[in-house]
Amino acid sequence: MKLERSKVDFPLWRKKVDNSVFAYKGTTIPSWACGMWAIPAIFSEVTSKSDPGSEVRIRFSKKNYKGWVTVATKGRKTPAYRLWYEEALSIDLKRAFVMSYMRSLENSLSSGKLADIEERIPFWEFLDIEFDKDSRLFKFVAHYTQEPSFPNLFERLIESPSIHKIDDQVSRKEGIRIYKQDWKPRGELEFELGAANVIYMLADTENKLLYIGEAKDLVKRLAQRYRAIPDWNFFRYDVLPDELEAIRVPLERMIIRAFATLLPSKKQIDSLEISEYLLANDKVDK
Repeated sequence: MKLERSKVDFPLWRKKVDNSVFAYKGTTIPSWACGMWAIPAIFSEVTSKSDPGSEVRIRFSKKNYKGWVTVATKGRKTPAYRLWYEEALSIDLKRAFVMSYMRSLENSLSSGKLADIEERIPFWEFLDIEFDKDSRLFKFVAHYTQEPSFPNLFERLIESPSIHKIDDQVSRKEGIRIYKQDWKPRGELEFELGAANVIYMLADTENKLLYIGEAKDLVKRLAQRYRAIPDWNFFRYDVLPDELEAIRVPLERMIIRAFATLLPSKKQIDSLEISEYLLANDKVDK
C-alpha cells in the first residue's frame, strides 16, 4: 500500500499522469493551483517562453531542468497558465511513468477508436508538483508509479528507435529526424529493436580500435565476423530516416573519411591523431 509522503515543503498539486505530461512537454496548471502558488502575481504578463520572466527551475529525481511558465489570455474569459519543460525532463518523465507513456501511445495509435483508454487499460500514476515561489523552483516527485508488466522489456522499449519513431508520428513532428543511440556492450546486440537503416560504430576498448559501417539491418550485419576489428566489445548506431536510405553508403564513406582526419588509420591520410585509437576501416576515401 502506498503511504503518504512524510516531507512536503510547499503547497502540493498531485497530478494524475496522462497524455498531457508526454505530448506537449508541458502541462496546464489548474486555476486552484495557480491561486495556491500565487502564479498570476508572478507570471500575469508573461506570454512567451522567450521572455526571461518566464524562466523557472524544475527538480526531478535529484536533477535540475529548465522550465518556463506562460499565460494565454487571447479568446479566454479566464487566463490559462502553463508550465513547460525541456526535452530532457520529458524523456525522464517517460522513463519514470513508462506504463502511462505506453498507454498514451496506444491511445494515439487507436486514432480515437478507444472511447476511454483509462477504462480499457485501468491504472493510475501520480506526479506530485510543488512550487517554491521565492526561488521559482518546481519540485517534481513521482508519488506513485505502476510496475511495468515486463520491466526488462519495457526498459529496452523505452530507449528503442521504434518507440521514438512512433512518438514522433503521434506527435506529428515534421522534418527529417535521426534517432541517435548511446554506446552499449556487445552482449546487448540481440535485444536491439528498430535498428534498421543505420550508420554504426564498433569499438575495441582493449586494442583501441574504432570501426564505422552502415547496415540495412544492424543485428544481422553484426552477426558476421569482422576481420578489421574481430574483438569489438561496444557498439552504437544512428537510425537514418527513410528519406536518406538511398544515400546511406555515401554518408558512411563521408563519416569514415572525417574520422580518418582525426584518428590514425591504415591509409596515408593527414590526421590530427587526437586519440590513441586507430581507425580500423580498410577502405578510406583519399
